[in-house]
Amino acid sequence: MSGPTRFSQFRSALRHIRDGETIGRVVALGSLELQAAGLGGDAKMGAHVLVAGHMRGEVVGMREGHVAVLPFGTWEGVSYGDEVRLLESDGAVHPDASWLGRAVDAFGAPLDDAPLIEGARPYPVRADPPGAFGRRVMGDKLETGIKGVDVFTPICRGQRLAVLAGSGVGKSTLMAMLARQTDADVIVIGLIGERGREVRDFISRDLGPEGMARSVVVVATSDQPPLTRRQAAWTATAVAEFFRDQGRQVLLVLDSVTRFAMAQREIGLAAGEPPTTRGYTPSVFSELPRLLERSGPGHEAGGSGDITAVYTVLVDGDDLNEPIADNVRGILDGHVVLDRKIAETGRYPAINIARSISRALPRCHLPAERSIMNKARRAMARHGEIEDLVRIGAYRIGSDSDSDAAIAFAASAERFLSQDIGESLSSEEAFATLYGLLIEAGYKITQEELAGG
Repeated sequence: MSGPTRFSQFRSALRHIRDGETIGRVVALGSLELQAAGLGGDAKMGAHVLVAGHMRGEVVGMREGHVAVLPFGTWEGVSYGDEVRLLESDGAVHPDASWLGRAVDAFGAPLDDAPLIEGARPYPVRADPPGAFGRRVMGDKLETGIKGVDVFTPICRGQRLAVLAGSGVGKSTLMAMLARQTDADVIVIGLIGERGREVRDFISRDLGPEGMARSVVVVATSDQPPLTRRQAAWTATAVAEFFRDQGRQVLLVLDSVTRFAMAQREIGLAAGEPPTTRGYTPSVFSELPRLLERSGPGHEAGGSGDITAVYTVLVDGDDLNEPIADNVRGILDGHVVLDRKIAETGRYPAINIARSISRALPRCHLPAERSIMNKARRAMARHGEIEDLVRIGAYRIGSDSDSDAAIAFAASAERFLSQDIGESLSSEEAFATLYGLLIEAGYKITQEELAGG
């Protein structure tokens, strides 16, 4: 074992030794919530405790001299009168550059048997977002190698984008493509509430050795308690903040914000919050911006990188106006919609161009790129208007030149947007190809338009 690893383990042990000595007792116990007395005024909201010497929990409420505690596991084996010890640790993690290529749990512990070096500086998992005037503006465009993204919903450095999708529409595959191909120094992936079987599949098959080599994966599976699932989202963000502070360009991929919100809903209900919109508690809608605003451009003073973030939203019943999707759209800098109907035709990624938008536009594209993108968007929109007429044979070719060009362009556009998981195309090549398809379909793009006139 190397010296740095031994020192890291010694430092970690010291942190546990320094945990506090404020002790209370269990006075009430339910299936999810435990109540403790005797912690006095030392217990704060969000503080961590150790129950019966082995079970970690978090203070989520206070009432009539008692504190309400939820577990990072289950209360199995805990009984009335057991010791409740207040911990000094608040769940901070200690990331290190050696974490690249590793998978960790919600507390930064390795998921394999190999030792993990802890960094010297603690990063609080529940940090405040940077100030509005303390950070830079969004930077240059990031190359993702995904044609539908680079052309129609471009991502700039420091941008935050949502991917809205129902189940089984190719969301995980798109995430893997972004992680493998995006022009970033470090990838931090948070798998929140993921199926246990799919974690290894995603890492070994979708992400692959090349993608994993520059990634840190933070995992909390669907069977774990809500506190752990919420903690994993915070931990992934804290790890991204560490690499940002090292001057790296970081891509943070969080899958999914919906499961983070569902975990917060369970916590809020257990703490006595009233259910509001579709059963979500008020704290859900206050925690979402606190989490999402932590990513973005780095500090204005310089020396730091940026966190470009992609957050997936698992829309309930393919309803893009459900509360979490609607709230997230209002916070982030754009969204990509994956459409089930498109996926059923066999075209992947199943990006619905008409319903996807990037708020980095128009600045993120050059004038010529904007002209090509706008012409293609108008062509696809026109085809969408007459598609049903064409399908039933009610439209006759030659009736309208714009409609004829849109019909000619539609088939080639579908082939252009289809892309295998291992396929990558530069933004320049994608625009050149799309330009050729528009010309073949009969569209004219003048030099004045290409120059932005």
